[in-house]
Amino acid sequence: MTAFRPAGVPWLTPYLTVRDARAASAFFTAAFGFEVRDSVQDDGVVMHVEMTYQDQLIVMFAPEGAFGSAAKTPKSAGAIAPQSFYVYVDDVDAIYARALAAGAKSLSEPQDQFWGDRFAQVEDLDGYRWALARHLS
Repeated sequence: MTAFRPAGVPWLTPYLTVRDARAASAFFTAAFGFEVRDSVQDDGVVMHVEMTYQDQLIVMFAPEGAFGSAAKTPKSAGAIAPQSFYVYVDDVDAIYARALAAGAKSLSEPQDQFWGDRFAQVEDLDGYRWALARHLS
């Protein structure tokens, strides 16, 4: 039987539009510790990137205009992202500090929350919101 999705690819993966795929790759690596799993170039321009975290595919993205798309980042559109990405990390405080050092904007500082997670939220260079969490046992 032929697989209908590639091995190692989850059932749902966010696919973002970014202003600059190289800059986004560098930011996600520096801020969150993501690693590039795959990168596709056309005439030296990065057109598609897949990034992993803790050996799991977590996000894919392409630059504005790639493949004829008219999609814009929240920053380019002058909008606030209507969604956020909730990522469990080993150390919320350390990843939050890394993200700020890499250029992220703080939306909420790390705090223990009533629902049982230590939680912080940042906005990345393109205006996407990232919730950083660690479950408190």
